[in-house]
Amino acid sequence: MLDFHLAELYEVETKVLKQAVRRNLERFPEDFMFELSKNELDKLRSQTVTFNWKPTTYAPFVFTEQGVAMLSSVLKSQKAIQVNVEIIRAFVQLRKLAIQNSDLINRINEMEKRYDEQFKEVFTALRYLINPPEKERRKIGYKR
Repeated sequence: MLDFHLAELYEVETKVLKQAVRRNLERFPEDFMFELSKNELDKLRSQTVTFNWKPTTYAPFVFTEQGVAMLSSVLKSQKAIQVNVEIIRAFVQLRKLAIQNSDLINRINEMEKRYDEQFKEVFTALRYLINPPEKERRKIGYKR
């Protein structure tokens, strides 16, 4: 996402967002955020005719998913604080799910060792339900 979109989302000025990022550059490695080059900015402008560009002297920062999360921790707006809290809650829920899933897998493995051949098909079915095979997706876009 571009910095001015995130500034709007977090209810801060773009200038404030950029300033917070520059003051905390160690929190934004290349896989979290980068700055568009002049050439990239020109190409982006020419390819997005309907895009609402605000005139700017500086090239925008572009944030990845991780960068958006980190940004919510360095900004001081009420909205950024709320987003940061929700991100942390989401991580806690993910960890709980992972622990529950690993407990279930461990219990199935223990049962499989005990009852080996008698319930082989049952264990195969349980594994299928826990981790179903991914369906092959139709590819989109241009074919070469």
